Amino acid sequence: MTDFAALLAPTDGQPSVPLIPVTKAGLDGWLATQSERVRVAVAAQGFTAAADSMAILPGDGPADWFVVAGVAEGPLGPWALATPAEKLPAGRFALAGELGQAGLGWCLAQHRFGRYRRMEAKGARVLTTTSLGAISAAASEAEAVALVRDLVDTPASDLGPAELAKAVIDALGNQAEVRVTTGEALIDQNFPAVHAVGRAAAQVPRLIEAVWGDAAHPVVAIIGKGITFDSGGLNIKPGGGMALMKKDMGGAAHALALAKLVIQGNLRVRLHLIIPAAENAIAGNAMRPGDIIGTRAGKTVEITNTDAEGRLVLCDAIALAAEKNPALIIDFATLTGAARVALGPQLPALFANDDALASELVAAGAQVGDPVWRLPLWAPYHDMLKSSLADMVNSADGGFAGAITAALFLEKFVPTGVPWAHFDTFAWNNAARPGRPKGGEALALRASWAVLRSRFG
Repeated sequence: MTDFAALLAPTDGQPSVPLIPVTKAGLDGWLATQSERVRVAVAAQGFTAAADSMAILPGDGPADWFVVAGVAEGPLGPWALATPAEKLPAGRFALAGELGQAGLGWCLAQHRFGRYRRMEAKGARVLTTTSLGAISAAASEAEAVALVRDLVDTPASDLGPAELAKAVIDALGNQAEVRVTTGEALIDQNFPAVHAVGRAAAQVPRLIEAVWGDAAHPVVAIIGKGITFDSGGLNIKPGGGMALMKKDMGGAAHALALAKLVIQGNLRVRLHLIIPAAENAIAGNAMRPGDIIGTRAGKTVEITNTDAEGRLVLCDAIALAAEKNPALIIDFATLTGAARVALGPQLPALFANDDALASELVAAGAQVGDPVWRLPLWAPYHDMLKSSLADMVNSADGGFAGAITAALFLEKFVPTGVPWAHFDTFAWNNAARPGRPKGGEALALRASWAVLRSRFG
C-alpha cells in the first residue's frame, strides 16, 4: 500500500517548488502580476486555467521554476490537484493557499495497483501545506479508497471467500473481534441463503463478522455484498456480462474500508461489520430456478433467477444485523445493472427508509465530492415480488424497476423503525480521470464516512 502519510507534509521551510492554484476567472489578474517571460510561457503552453490543467513556468533564477494548476472556483475539491500530482516529477511542492479537500486526489493520483506487473518507480511528489488539519484526514481517506480499489482490482483467482476473510482479519484483526462462519457451519448457524448461493463453488462460502467498540454505544451495522465472482449461476451470464464480475465483491470492499475509518476515527459506536462472502458458481449442486430456499429471518424465497444472488446473501446479513438492535444499518452492493442504466457508472443509487438519513447522505456527498443519487422505495412495486409458492420471489419478471425491486426485497428484512441506507454501486471506473484510474473505485464511501463522523464523532 502507498504510504499516503508521506505525500502530505506541513510547510517547514525546506526548499520546495511553488504550486499555485489559479481559476479561469482569476487568470488575467494573476498574469498581470507576473513577469513578461512568465506571460509568454503561459501563452506558449496554451494554459487557460481550465480545471485539471497545469503549466510549468520559469522562476527568477536560471534553475528556478514553479507550477500553476487550473482549478474550479471555490475551495479546492478532492481532485483539484490530481493532475499535477500525476504529471510532475518527484520532489517537494509548496501549495499556495488552503489545501481544502485536494489532499485526497494528490495522494490517490500517486497510487497504482502493482500486484501483477512491475511498475516504474517515479518517486514521490510531496505537497507541503499550512492546512495542518487536512493532512491526516486526507491520508486516512486515501488509504480507505485505495483499499477498495485494490480489493476490487484483484481477480477472483486470488480473492475468493477465504482471501476476503483474510483481508478483513488483516485490516481489522488487531483492533476488532473477527468471526468467520464457513461452509456447512452456515446451515448450523442459520445462514441458509448464503449457503445456497455459494455451495456450488470450489471454495465454500463464508459469513464474516467483525465487532468493535464499547457495547454501551449505539450499534452501527455496516454490510457489504461479498460475491467474489458471479457467473450468474444456472442463469449464466454471457461472456461480456461476466468480464467484470471479479468486482462483484465491491460492496464488501466498501464496507471493510468504512469499518476501518470508523475504528481509526474512534467513533462512539458499537461497530458490527457483516460480509457474506461466496462465489456464485455452476455445479451439480447449484441453486436452481424454481428452488425455494429459507432465510435467517424465516421468510421463504422462490428463486426465479439465480443471477439475482446478491440480495440473497444480503438478506441473511441484514437479518443478523437486526438481532443487535442497531441504531443504523448501511449496506453496499454491486447489486443491479438497472442502477447503472438509470444513473451510469459515476453515481451510486441510494435507497433509504428514513428521509433524514437520505438527506444527510446526499448533502454529505455533495460537500465532499462523493455524489450519490436517491431513488425511491416505491411501495406499490412490492407486488412485483409476490410468489404463489413462497413468501416472495428473488427477482421480478419483466425487467422493470430492477434496482427498486432489489432494494424492496432487502427492505423486507430491515426491522421497522431502524434507519437503513442501501447503496447500489458500480465500484468501478470504466474510464480514467485525474486521480481515478480505470478499475476499482470507492463510490459513496466518503459520503457515508462524513455522515457517521458527524453523527458519532
